[in-house]
Amino acid sequence: MANRIPWPIPLRYTAFIISLLGLAVTLPAWAMGAPFWPVPLFAALVALGTWDLRQRSRTLRRNYPILAHFRYCMEGIGPEIRQYFVQSDTEERPFSREQRSAVYQRAKNVLDKKPFGSILDMYAEGYEWINPSLAPSNPDRDAMTVKVGSERRHPYRVSLLNISAMSFGALSGNAIEALNLGARRGGFYHDTGEGGISRHHLQGGDLVWEIGSGYFGCRDHEGNFDAARFAENAARPEVRMIEVKLSQGAKPGHGGILPGAKVTAEIAAARGVPIGEDVVSPASHPAFSTPLEMMHFIARLRMLADDKPVGIKLAIGHPWEWFGMVKAMLESDILPDFIVVDGGEGGTGASPLEFINRLGMPLVEALSLVHSTLVGANLRHRIRLAGAGKLTSAFHIARTLALGADWCNAGRGFMFSLGCIQAMNCHSGRCPSGVATQDPRRSRHLDVADKSERVYHYHRNTLEALAEMLSAAGLERPADLGPSHIMRRVSRHQVCSYAELYPVLAPGELLRHLPDQPLYQRYWEESRANSFQPAQVVELLQRA
Repeated sequence: MANRIPWPIPLRYTAFIISLLGLAVTLPAWAMGAPFWPVPLFAALVALGTWDLRQRSRTLRRNYPILAHFRYCMEGIGPEIRQYFVQSDTEERPFSREQRSAVYQRAKNVLDKKPFGSILDMYAEGYEWINPSLAPSNPDRDAMTVKVGSERRHPYRVSLLNISAMSFGALSGNAIEALNLGARRGGFYHDTGEGGISRHHLQGGDLVWEIGSGYFGCRDHEGNFDAARFAENAARPEVRMIEVKLSQGAKPGHGGILPGAKVTAEIAAARGVPIGEDVVSPASHPAFSTPLEMMHFIARLRMLADDKPVGIKLAIGHPWEWFGMVKAMLESDILPDFIVVDGGEGGTGASPLEFINRLGMPLVEALSLVHSTLVGANLRHRIRLAGAGKLTSAFHIARTLALGADWCNAGRGFMFSLGCIQAMNCHSGRCPSGVATQDPRRSRHLDVADKSERVYHYHRNTLEALAEMLSAAGLERPADLGPSHIMRRVSRHQVCSYAELYPVLAPGELLRHLPDQPLYQRYWEESRANSFQPAQVVELLQRA
């Protein structure tokens, strides 16, 4: 067989060669009277191919001039193609089409009923449900709120569903205004996020002012806590409670930096920082370094806020740190008025991939641990609990209440009510729905009046669905929900209640003896009120 003569030009250069030939043909053809438009088209392709061959940063473009850009385009729209054409209705990545549709329908105040039965696999491991009763009840609609800070001068009655922490800067001004107006109409609270109180937050809705490690809105020029500025903002009538953010589910233990280019006049005013300068949020609070110091800081904030309720928000990590905080409460008799447990599945803020996927205890385990520990320390009746982390439906709320929470916060659910389409561009400034962007060309198209109505309707209709679930289960009040009401399939042939899966300590049990549960056996006695650091025995267990 004769040897094949190798083609001198690789086939991967075909697009570039065709562009060169096209330009060579169309240019003289145009001179002879042919249409002009092919000339700039082929000229642009030749310029692109030449640039691809000469640049050195991307090997793919050098090997496949012009063709490589088609790959980049398809890769860029891959998430949208999967979301709209490939993804099933029940695939949660991170929220399923069914979950998003339910929020959209409730926000628009349209029928949210579904025909032909469930599309969920009820025999799949992890499926959960509430058992109905043959004696349905008539739940008390007025029981859909919880009083926080009964001992405070300014207690606050909290709705069972509220807007979780999302800062101005992460969300657009129009999105913040719509959320706040919806909260005002619905009588629920709007957490400011750690970015401070902006003018967009002041639309008449109740605020929970979140204080992060950057102390935005209450910091001096060096970034330390400023008591006078805190007292000034805490005195606002809109601020109903103060929340000290220790960590969040999206990126626990992670600080951050806001580049100066993003520090506009509005953001600078809200955060109390200079315009155009980099702003650093440290990973931990400069104002305290031990659990006991934290409790005294809470007491100081409460005094400066004229005795408004003050609480904390955290994502649970090392158990000895949480146990140390409980011991600090017992030792100092200073307690937060509320604790918001942020599950590791939280994620309105953009975060490193490893932090999103592999850091932080999920909400179910975290809330169960916090509730059980407070019961065992005989403190639960003095502290209110909230849960946050991927909660969009009435069942999510019911499950969270059953695990010990008094109320729930939702971030992404309310983003969906604003029109978020889960485009996953929250960090890029290119949010197509104008929710998570500071680009005025995008955000100005988010109609505040219309979207505030959707926020209100989503809240109202979700709580109405919760009331209907309580009725079907034969319960009078949300507080009647307990872990025995939630069932979970742990295998195809085995079902357990949450009471079996997440047992709760007896009231005061930690004060009498060491419980049998392994987590308390390992870490309770070794945890310390005067340090977040692990004791020596804990370090030995870690190395074992």
